Amino acid sequence: MYQTSDFRKGLKIEIDGKPFIIVDFLHVKPGKGGAFVRTKLKSLLDGSVLDRTFRSGERVEKPDMEERQMQFLYKEEDQYCLMDSETYEQIMLNRDQFGDAVNYIKEEVTVTVLLHDGKAIGVEVPNFVELKVVETEPGVKGDTASGGSKSARLETGAVVNVPLFIEKDEILKIDTRTGQYVERVK
Repeated sequence: MYQTSDFRKGLKIEIDGKPFIIVDFLHVKPGKGGAFVRTKLKSLLDGSVLDRTFRSGERVEKPDMEERQMQFLYKEEDQYCLMDSETYEQIMLNRDQFGDAVNYIKEEVTVTVLLHDGKAIGVEVPNFVELKVVETEPGVKGDTASGGSKSARLETGAVVNVPLFIEKDEILKIDTRTGQYVERVK
């Protein structure tokens, strides 16, 4: 069990038998009365957001969740095939279960699949991925006083803003948490 003092962003908790992740929290100590924690929770099952207040010291359950390392094999229409790295068991997930991860995943990448009661509910990709630029406009020098940016389409279909010097076929490091360009890969 977790106490309110254990709360942090990204912590997974269970409320009414459903798994949630803490998106934001604030410890409040009013001048009168007991302290409490105001939280914003996101459901891992349907993505709905819930605002909830807990009294200081209140306990919440740990969700019955398992994280498995799986390798992305291929995409077939809106279905994504993953293989468990230990048992070699294959599962198919739909685009909704992947969420924003579809923008940063390519074949043979290892991801973490969240399972709740044996059912896949979400996918976590590595914080940084290396992707190839397949389409971008040529950068024109002298257009800006300070470093400008342009859009570039990556091999996964994602579009990111990049500096003007980036060209087609270059490999870029992308932060999957923000969806932003980090650096060129040598």
